[in-house]
Amino acid sequence: MSYQYVKEKLDNNSIVILDGGNGGELEQIGAKMDNDLWAGKCAIDDPDKLFQVHENYIKSGADVITSNTYAITPISMKEYGYEEFTQEWNKKTVSIALKAAASTDREIAVAGSVSTSGSWDKLTINEIKPGFTEQLRILSDAGVDLIILEAMTSKDETVESIIECSSKIDLPIWLSISCAMNNEKRKLMHGYQESVTNSKAQFYDYLENSLIKFSQIHKGPILIAHSDIKVTNDAVKILKRIHKGTVGAYPNNGYFQKPNWKLVDDISPSTYLEEAKLWVSNGAQIVGGCCGVGPEKIKAISVLK
Repeated sequence: MSYQYVKEKLDNNSIVILDGGNGGELEQIGAKMDNDLWAGKCAIDDPDKLFQVHENYIKSGADVITSNTYAITPISMKEYGYEEFTQEWNKKTVSIALKAAASTDREIAVAGSVSTSGSWDKLTINEIKPGFTEQLRILSDAGVDLIILEAMTSKDETVESIIECSSKIDLPIWLSISCAMNNEKRKLMHGYQESVTNSKAQFYDYLENSLIKFSQIHKGPILIAHSDIKVTNDAVKILKRIHKGTVGAYPNNGYFQKPNWKLVDDISPSTYLEEAKLWVSNGAQIVGGCCGVGPEKIKAISVLK
């Protein structure tokens, strides 16, 4: 459980395999989804299934597994009446990922997911920062090897705020953002659209403009995530042109219909591999999957290592 192995691979221009989505895979194997916290309660309600998901990703070739803490941010926990359990549930969730990483003889890094999930847009920037800082501290103290700022679906100011809060943490920091195609302007935007065919798009700014701002204040890896696979390769090209650090990608497969992840337009593992080869050819060094991308697809792309 160390980031050193990951750092050496990135420094040597090798490919690092990130895991797939936790929530969608938990649902696939029968874990209970909570109407408010989605898969966030699985460490409490279905800890064995959560361990199984992490273990399956490790067996599929992932170098990095992600804690299932995306949905249990301090803001969300407070919003839905679980505030008193914020630290306990986040620590328990991380402990399951650490246990899975320790159960193999391979070097596996555990990324702590610090997300912008919750009713951030109802609050001011000064009101949301304490929540980011709290989850960063909890996951860091719990022993994760790196932090992944899962700022998908968030406007520019929110992304900038979570980056600012993370600068106080003495761990490697990765940043993930999402994007969507504005068909009228024929431009990729910083925003989100989980499925081109099934989801409404939300736009914030031109992707180039947002990435320029983010890359000025965040020098660590930046990844295109929680976006339709159809737009991911073009987004990686833009990201690589702008960001001087490591870049990566982990797109969606389907769309969210609370509290379930809907698999639509599913593609085969072999097709997912062909898409991932394009990301790598355009500069991505970290590749994995987000919601709806399971162990079979991660196993397929593990040959890129």
